[in-house]
Amino acid sequence: MNDELAFTWIGHGTWLIRTATGKRLLIDPWVTGNPAAPEHVKTIDRIDLMAITHGHVDHVSDAADLATAHRPTVLCPMELGKWLVRQGVDEDSVVGFNKGGTVQRHGITFTMVHAEHSSSTPDGTYTGNPVGYVITFENGFRAYFSGDTDVFGDMALIRELEAPDVAFIPIGDFYTMGPRRAAKAVELLGVKTVVPQHYGTREMHTGRPHQLRALVASDVTVVEARPGQTI
Repeated sequence: MNDELAFTWIGHGTWLIRTATGKRLLIDPWVTGNPAAPEHVKTIDRIDLMAITHGHVDHVSDAADLATAHRPTVLCPMELGKWLVRQGVDEDSVVGFNKGGTVQRHGITFTMVHAEHSSSTPDGTYTGNPVGYVITFENGFRAYFSGDTDVFGDMALIRELEAPDVAFIPIGDFYTMGPRRAAKAVELLGVKTVVPQHYGTREMHTGRPHQLRALVASDVTVVEARPGQTI
C-alpha cells in the first residue's frame, strides 16, 4: 500500500503499524486474549503511540497493561481516557479528545471522526461515543481506521475533508456492517484500497473479503490480510 509503512494485522480490529520514521503505533489493543492472533505477534516489544476507538473488550482489554509497560502516548475519546487513568495508566500519557478534533504526536496527525456503534468498558462504564481516526503519517499517507461501525452518510464528508488513501473497515456483520453495507462505505469514502477487518473471529462474524470484493467497483483493491501478516 505504501512502501514506507508496515501494517501488521494482529487480528480482529487490532493493528501494529511501523511508521515512516520507525515509530510504533498500536490500534485497538486486543492481544493476549485475541483468538485470531497468532502467538508470534502477541509479544510486543515497543509502542510509541496507541489509538483506541471505543471501550468494548475486544478493542481495549490490553490497553492498560500495554500502556503501563511501554508508556506510549494514548489517543482516545475523552471519557475512555478517564477510565484508562482509573485503571492505572499515567494521566500525562493520555490524550483524550473528541470527534472533529485533530492531534499531532511524533509527527503523525490523528483526526477523530464519527463511528456508528456503541461504547462501554468491560466493567460496564460508559465511555463516550465510539469513534474512528484518519491518520496522516509522516510521509503524507492517510489511513482511515473506522473502528466498529455501520455505514453512515457522513463518510462522504470524510472523503471530502480528509481524502484517505486506504480504509480499514469491518465486514463481519452482526456487531458491525457486513459486506453489502461495507461496499457502500467504500463508495462513500472514495478509496481505491480497502482492508477488511473484524471478521472471522467468532462464528457470528460471517462476512468475508471475497463477498466485499464482488460488490465494490472494479478499480477498488480489496487487500485480504491474514492475522499475523504485514502488508
